[in-house]
Amino acid sequence: MKKYGLPKNERLHSQKAIKELFDKGSSFFLYPLKVLYIQRNISESETIQVLFSVSKRKIKKAVNRNLIKRRLKETYRLNKGLLEAQADSKMHIALIYVSSEIIEFDKIESTVIKVLTKLNELQQES
Repeated sequence: MKKYGLPKNERLHSQKAIKELFDKGSSFFLYPLKVLYIQRNISESETIQVLFSVSKRKIKKAVNRNLIKRRLKETYRLNKGLLEAQADSKMHIALIYVSSEIIEFDKIESTVIKVLTKLNELQQES
């Protein structure tokens, strides 16, 4: 049975880990998302952890920023099974929304699916 939850231990909230992700992580762009990721050793983090971010400069109203974050979290939650967790390495991922418009759920979902398959390929290579 698949687990569709997004518990706190799967969300990246450690300031130290976030700083390291932004300083040392690799990135790629897939509109409307910029994706930062870094491979971790299993001793440092037990699961794949993800961070969702929407810029205050791009989306002015908090209501709309929260709507986009909810859409991102939901699409990740439903499709995180595409990202196969390998036993030896885990990832920290940041999904950063860069568009200045509010994009529909379907388009965000298709982009997140592409992002997760690309991250899975990158994880397989290393």
